Amino acid sequence: MGEQVIERDGVGLAVAESGSGIPVVLLHGLTATRRHVVMGSTALERTGHRVIAYDARGHGHSAPARDPGAYGYPELTLDLGAVLDALGIERALLAGASMGAHTLLSFALGHPDRVGGMVVITPAYEPGDDADAARLERWDALADGLRRGGVEGFVHAYGTPDVPEAWRETVIKVIRQRLAQHEHPEALADALQAVPRSRPFDRIEQLGGLAVPVAVVASSDEADPGHPLAVGEAYAAAIPGARLITDEPGRSPIAWQGSQLSKVIAEVAAEARL
Repeated sequence: MGEQVIERDGVGLAVAESGSGIPVVLLHGLTATRRHVVMGSTALERTGHRVIAYDARGHGHSAPARDPGAYGYPELTLDLGAVLDALGIERALLAGASMGAHTLLSFALGHPDRVGGMVVITPAYEPGDDADAARLERWDALADGLRRGGVEGFVHAYGTPDVPEAWRETVIKVIRQRLAQHEHPEALADALQAVPRSRPFDRIEQLGGLAVPVAVVASSDEADPGHPLAVGEAYAAAIPGARLITDEPGRSPIAWQGSQLSKVIAEVAAEARL
């Protein structure tokens, strides 16, 4: 999978493209990289999809923003448009996790003609939570930990994961692996403060204007309390015709299983208006 750099407003975005067929763009979450959407699965490429995945600004191999505050959803949304433009893609299936899910919804609301379908994976944004002081303090503490102590500083600030004990060691291991893949940790720390203070949209009711095939993948609160099941349910209820996909009790979340998630993406792509 080759990498190219697409520039927008002085920021170089590291983009990888593979396969051919229906265009599918993958958008990752905060602190992740482009490898953390379908977790390395190549099922989409093998089933007739042109897969585009890129590192968000300040993440992975992508360059930092020139302004430490320029990591919010307005910038992320413009970056997505720039990637589509540079690759000559008029209309695509968008699949994104957490920050990536919020970004694609922001883009779809502003550019409905360019989105043929969506897979919204573990959304967490609730209108108004950008003003929650306790929540923002938590993000600031993580950013400070990363700046002061690197990966281990972040892990220390993160504390004991709020998941069943059997999963805690795995969660910490994954956090370390994800954070080690960023070339610009200071930029990532800036993003940790800017993204939670930004709004991809103002009201949940706005999602009612979306008119393409959509699947919302929501994890159980036990496995992933940072992405509440209730938020995924609310998004699915607000988007006309959206299909809600949740985990089987006691099973690993679908959002963590690249092959299963790829299957969901392929199903929506088959229905997409492309």
